Amino acid sequence: MTLSSIQMDLDRTMPEGSRPLSKTWYRRLLLSYFPIFLFTVSILIFASFVFVNDISRQETKKADAVASRYLVDNIDRVVRETEMLVLDNVENVSAYKMYFSENQSAGTIDTNIYTIARNLRNLSDASNYIESVYLYDPKKNMVLTQSGRTQASGFFDADWLKQIDSGKLKSGWQPLRDYMPGLGSRPIRVLTINKGMPLPFGTEGALVINLKMSALEQLVDNRVNEQLSFVTIKDANGETVYQAHSESSHGKPLNELQLNRLGWTFSSGIKAAGLFGWVSVISYLWVAVAIGTVVCAILYLIYITRRNYKPVQVIMNRIEAYQIRAMDQNGKRTDELKLIDDVLENLIHHTQDYEQKNRENQLLQRSRLFTELLRGESSEQTIDRLVNFSPLIQVVPDSRFAVVVNEIERYEHVFQERYTRSDQNTLKYALINVFQELVRGFNLQAWAEWVGGDRLVVIVLTEEAATQTKEELRQLAESYREWVAEHLRLSMSCAIGPIVQGTEQIQTSYEAAESMMRHKLLLNQDVMLADAEDSAPKLLETYRYLQTIAELVKQFRMSNGQWREQLELLFDAFERDFVKDEAIRSLIQALLQMLGREVAVMSEELEQGLSSERVAELERRVQDAGTLSEVKDTLEEHLTDLFRLYVSASETKSYRAMVSEMKTYIEENFANPDLSLKHLSDRFQISGKYASYLFKTEFDMKFVDFVTELRMKEAERLLVETDCPLQDIALQVGYANAITFGRVFKRISGITPGDYRRQKRNQSPLES
Repeated sequence: MTLSSIQMDLDRTMPEGSRPLSKTWYRRLLLSYFPIFLFTVSILIFASFVFVNDISRQETKKADAVASRYLVDNIDRVVRETEMLVLDNVENVSAYKMYFSENQSAGTIDTNIYTIARNLRNLSDASNYIESVYLYDPKKNMVLTQSGRTQASGFFDADWLKQIDSGKLKSGWQPLRDYMPGLGSRPIRVLTINKGMPLPFGTEGALVINLKMSALEQLVDNRVNEQLSFVTIKDANGETVYQAHSESSHGKPLNELQLNRLGWTFSSGIKAAGLFGWVSVISYLWVAVAIGTVVCAILYLIYITRRNYKPVQVIMNRIEAYQIRAMDQNGKRTDELKLIDDVLENLIHHTQDYEQKNRENQLLQRSRLFTELLRGESSEQTIDRLVNFSPLIQVVPDSRFAVVVNEIERYEHVFQERYTRSDQNTLKYALINVFQELVRGFNLQAWAEWVGGDRLVVIVLTEEAATQTKEELRQLAESYREWVAEHLRLSMSCAIGPIVQGTEQIQTSYEAAESMMRHKLLLNQDVMLADAEDSAPKLLETYRYLQTIAELVKQFRMSNGQWREQLELLFDAFERDFVKDEAIRSLIQALLQMLGREVAVMSEELEQGLSSERVAELERRVQDAGTLSEVKDTLEEHLTDLFRLYVSASETKSYRAMVSEMKTYIEENFANPDLSLKHLSDRFQISGKYASYLFKTEFDMKFVDFVTELRMKEAERLLVETDCPLQDIALQVGYANAITFGRVFKRISGITPGDYRRQKRNQSPLES
């Protein structure tokens, strides 16, 4: 049995012609029980007065306690939330911490004062309970309010500042006091709390928060019913702080509650406490009448219930007829109405799940169809699928289409960093709706979907001439860009593909528009119109640009200013060959890497100028550039700074002279055991990396190998011509001990120093 069949059986049990809105059973129950309810309640009201007199007093006291506790909690919550509102703002705004700093310029101080004053003004406007908030700087004897900074001596709350300076004030909220909000104004009552600055336990100043007592009094009046109850508030000294609705008379206090945060005591009670005293005169005869009435009512209820339960029994019989079990896992019998409710709820859930899956399936098929159209994967059912799943209507095989690609500029640095994920989704939804509304104004049909994170692709259906439609699309794109820039503060680029005929040609229009998006640096246009031939991909001959880059680096390394001419040739080639934006940025990255390998070792300044951080910053500036001219200017400016550093490092010492001097120095001091690249960098005032670079360039060998070769030649001479021990020879050629010397000698010569001496001395002069 299915849930749908159950629903049909339930419908058949209802009278014909009245199924949708029939409430026969509801009316029967209402008319059956209402007289019993009315008669029974009338009797019970009289009988209950006898018992509720004492109970009402206790319950009244409890109710008054609950209401008073609610009032106290409300006041405590208001005071606490207002305090936390101010403290959170002070903690999150860095200007408060910087305000008490000594090391600040005049401009920074003015900026901080303006920021704090504006924030204090926003705090006062944000809460109805805040009378004023100000900062007190005892060192400078200055007070900063929402109106600006003033001298503490002339401040209208100077008496309170004196109490702060005396250090006698206790922590937390202070007793109620009179506060002068300004010159010539009447004093008002406020609650005050002082916080040391900077937060949380600073001693350099104080943050003073004043709450309006009038606002708290209004809160109390709103929570106290003038006709039924009263509330009196007293402070820790027993003085009356406030009486709710003071013009009315009071009754006997029933409850007293403490508000520890403010040190207040709340006394509350109910007026006219003798309201129910007259109930005791009622005769207990009514009790017997009430009991008899209840018994009769119970019997009548049983009769009416059994008769009205018959429709439910019919439904249960139908359910049980289809073998739907009414037993839960514990074997207990389930309530009939609950079982019916479960069946209906299950049916509703299945219907909702089906509708949800159907909607998701339609969205999935719609997105898949959109992707297939852009890829050119059309089929015989494409027209039918467009009619069923797309917002386009009256689509025929010969319909003409155009694809518009909209791209959010600086997507990562502006859109993603400025908005949260939820806000991004909302804005993207708004961007689609705005475009579709503008399309309707041009009497066109459009289907817009987000492709990737930053691109909104729109398939436009048109029936007019190509020239007229293309002009309309250009105007549409201009209007769209202007609206988004004005209302959403976003910059958009638009590329319009050629108008094509047939769904299978939509791919051509999309590829042409997408190609325009890849050449934004060269085109330097916010709205770009593409032709059909723009969709054909072009082969990028990278080696030609790399040759120009290599020549540029060579001229740069030779301190020749002609590298600028090579840079001009490179960018002329970019513009002539219509190179894509990503290819241009990749070639610029290759230029920087090649330049770093060639000249970064010259000095520490050049190494810093070509560090990964500086290169990443340059690449970010290139990425943010909107035109090829901006890219060129940015790169030329960076290379010019590097060229100055390189020329300065090159002119410090001649390259050839330095190499010759270093070679002579090493040949004269190779026996020095402290000879190293660090030693050479200190001796000739160059970097160790540059010294190693010079050796590789001039001698085609490492520095260590050059020194070792000199030491081994001298060691061979001493082994053959002298009888010095190996330890002395090791010291003479720059090694600290004979073991290290022997290991190096054997690695270079293939035999030990002792074997080398014996071998050479045993040879005849002819053999030698």
